[in-house]
Amino acid sequence: MVLRFPVAPMKATLAALPTAADDGQWAYEIKWDGYRTLAFVDDGRTRWQSSSGADVSERYPELSGFAAAVNARGAIVDGELVVLDDDGRPRFELMQRHAAQVVFQAFDVLQIDGADTVALPYEQRRALLTQLVEAGGNWAVPAHRVGDGAALLAASAEQGLEGIMAKRLGSTYQPGARSAAWRKVKNRRRVTLPIVGFTRGEGARVTTFGALLLGRPADSGDGLLFAGGVGSGFTDAQLQSLSAALRPLVSEHCPLARVPSARQTGVAAWVRPSLSAVVDIAEFTNDGLVRHAVFVALA
Repeated sequence: MVLRFPVAPMKATLAALPTAADDGQWAYEIKWDGYRTLAFVDDGRTRWQSSSGADVSERYPELSGFAAAVNARGAIVDGELVVLDDDGRPRFELMQRHAAQVVFQAFDVLQIDGADTVALPYEQRRALLTQLVEAGGNWAVPAHRVGDGAALLAASAEQGLEGIMAKRLGSTYQPGARSAAWRKVKNRRRVTLPIVGFTRGEGARVTTFGALLLGRPADSGDGLLFAGGVGSGFTDAQLQSLSAALRPLVSEHCPLARVPSARQTGVAAWVRPSLSAVVDIAEFTNDGLVRHAVFVALA
């Protein structure tokens, strides 16, 4: 195999932490919450490729010096572009807006000076990567650890991070494949929020609803603010029972202190906020919206 631009990156499966008995057979890294990106270094120049295969080199001029930090004339490096907040934590919404300069977190190497490294075991690729990339202001090779994944996951939760990656020792890099050798292990936060409305259902949900719209108490304590929606996690029975419970609560008036735009809500029906939903979320964004919300139950 000879890799050339573009290359489909290897993908992970969403899974639980490896068991304690198997823990020592895995390496653990922080999961970076940004844009998956590959760097193609060729004789002093770098082309940056998105996970979809697009050339995004012009979007990130702050990465122009990366090739000089690579100890080879050519290389293909896999990683994540992130924007860090004031506490040094990656924030996806900041990355979406390119609110500050990006940082490339390099976590794998696919090729060095024309020689593919994808068939090498994870730990050997990691050792090569550490020697290959010199840290700079806008790129780094973050640390990893072998074993004790539970401790790293707990530490990531304490720091408000999305979670960790578990990568099996001895595993190869499989371009374009989703492999169980890489696991995404996410932290989740359970919250209870008032239901303020719902969106029109389509397809199999045409007789129920598309998503529940949620509110959250304003910091001032004066009314509710929009907190986004939750459209997954429902069983068929829950869709039916929730629809029946919401119909008598429908109101012409939005119960929120500020009415969200139709772009945020879609076609919405408002309800009196007398029911609350228990949802699992990744986090609240800086705008106070739930991210990756999954319905659990009525409170």
